Amino acid sequence: MGIIRTGKQLVCFEVAEIKTRTAVQEEAMTRAEAFDKAWRLGIKGDFSLYDEIVHTDYESINQGVKINRDVSKAVLAGIGKMGMYGPCRVIYENDDFVCLHRFSRVIDEVFFSLMTAVSYKDGKVITQETIREPLDEDPSEGQDWNWEDYE
Repeated sequence: MGIIRTGKQLVCFEVAEIKTRTAVQEEAMTRAEAFDKAWRLGIKGDFSLYDEIVHTDYESINQGVKINRDVSKAVLAGIGKMGMYGPCRVIYENDDFVCLHRFSRVIDEVFFSLMTAVSYKDGKVITQETIREPLDEDPSEGQDWNWEDYE
C-alpha cells in the first residue's frame, strides 16, 4: 500500500496484479507458471506440458542460434543431464508476453542468471529467447532458498 499526496489530503492506494489463469493439464496456472513448470519438467524428460503449451511453429533463440520446437526439446533434455533451474521470478506477464528471471546451475559449480522473454500466439508459446550471464558466486548463498529445493 502506498500514499499519494494530493494537495493537503492523503489518499491511500494499492497496486494490484491481475494474472490470466489458463487451464493447463486441468490445473489453473498463469502463463508464467505454466512456462516455468513445462521447462522444469522438460529438463527431467517429461514433455507433456511442453507439448500442450508450445505452438507447433515455435522458434527459440538459443545462444544466438534460432532453433525449432523439436531441437528446443533436445536442448532441454540435455540440460537435465548436467544442470537445473533455481527459483523463478516473474518480471512481467500479460496474455501476449511473459518475462522471467531465473538462476541456473550447471555441473554443480557453474552458475548463471537467466532472463527469458516469451511471446504467445493463439494462447501458446510461439517464441522465447533466454539471455544468460555467468555468475562468479552461487546465487543461493545467503538467500532463503537452496538448490535442493529445485531438484
